[in-house]
Amino acid sequence: MDPEAGRVSIGIVGAGQFSKSFATLWHLHPHVSRLSITDVIPERAAALAAEYEDAQTIGSYQEMLDSDIDAVAIFTQRWTHGPLVLQALRAGKHVYSAVPMAVELTEIEEIIAEVRRTGLTYMMGETSYYNPATVYMRDRIRKGDLGRVFYTEGDYVHDMDLGFYAAYRYSGGPGWKATASYPPMLYPTHAIGGVLGALPARAVSVSCIGVEDDRDDGVFDRELSQFNNSFSNASALFKLSDGGAMRTNEMRRVGYPSPIRESRFRFFGTEASFEQLAHQTVWNDKQESHDISADFIPVRHPQPEVADLDPALRAAFSSGTAAVHDRSRLPREYDHAPNGHEGAHHFLADDFIRSLVTGESPPVNAWRAAMFTAPGIVAHASALAGGTQLPIPDFGAPPSPSLSPRRNRTTDPSRGRSS
Repeated sequence: MDPEAGRVSIGIVGAGQFSKSFATLWHLHPHVSRLSITDVIPERAAALAAEYEDAQTIGSYQEMLDSDIDAVAIFTQRWTHGPLVLQALRAGKHVYSAVPMAVELTEIEEIIAEVRRTGLTYMMGETSYYNPATVYMRDRIRKGDLGRVFYTEGDYVHDMDLGFYAAYRYSGGPGWKATASYPPMLYPTHAIGGVLGALPARAVSVSCIGVEDDRDDGVFDRELSQFNNSFSNASALFKLSDGGAMRTNEMRRVGYPSPIRESRFRFFGTEASFEQLAHQTVWNDKQESHDISADFIPVRHPQPEVADLDPALRAAFSSGTAAVHDRSRLPREYDHAPNGHEGAHHFLADDFIRSLVTGESPPVNAWRAAMFTAPGIVAHASALAGGTQLPIPDFGAPPSPSLSPRRNRTTDPSRGRSS
């Protein structure tokens, strides 16, 4: 890092369809000095690097870790994140990781231990943390407007027919069916993160039911599955630390227009409630219901970034921000930049750079990432055990900034705007 200019260098790991959106945003960011890109398919890395002035390719992940790059951003296959994150932290690199954090509880434990030991930044890029519903409910819950929140729902509803077949073919190559069977509850953070990103609680136990797939097309076929998985849908009921309940659905075979709104949420309190469907968002009190949908619909506009995506996936990568988002803390360079996932990408990209420049912990740090990820890992184990209720470990809280081994930085993060 250049301490005078407060600028950081970022290494992109994985040049697939998702990483391009964030590479563009970091290229635009005034506190990023340069991008480097690596991929196991060199042609993809070269094609992505060609999009940005002064971006370079690096031959391998190990070569990137051996370089003077300040931070790596991991956009690889979802079950590879944990080991790659640990390798980066042990090499002294800050880490941005796509979701999920990991697929094993031991990986989560090791990541937290390394972050605590080194004081390096770890951030998980959970889009639901900036989902308009979560942003709105974080504020309403903080104000006490719902009374006691006793029941919540977070669903990730994305049918395989709506873009996932193409995505798995792209990332998985000839043996794509083996990885397309990825267990739904091991990708839980879009659903869980949207609830626990608003509610000051964690999941303490879970009972989950997995639904056996019956499409018979080779996907979710236990004999072909790299994960020995035949569940295409799963529903989990969690007990929360505040005594309330949270239900989560992970659905891959479902008649629902998921590209419009993949993640949806409901919050029920003793004084008011909030409900979200594909095209409608409602606030209820004890007298009436209020349609507040207009504040939750990000402005969508065509973007060249999504031209090579399956048409069913383009909506997720081509949204602007919604009325409930406060853009005042974002750099001016993002004003007309590509966005995605209901307005989340701008905030996530800036969160990571802001944390590197200031030394402050990002909102979805290692401890919050564990809180969003571990419940799904345990839920999948519960489903395999026929719905047995299982405890979810508590990974604790981050250390006080004054106790962190990392030295605080003083560079002004505001880039000319108030935060």
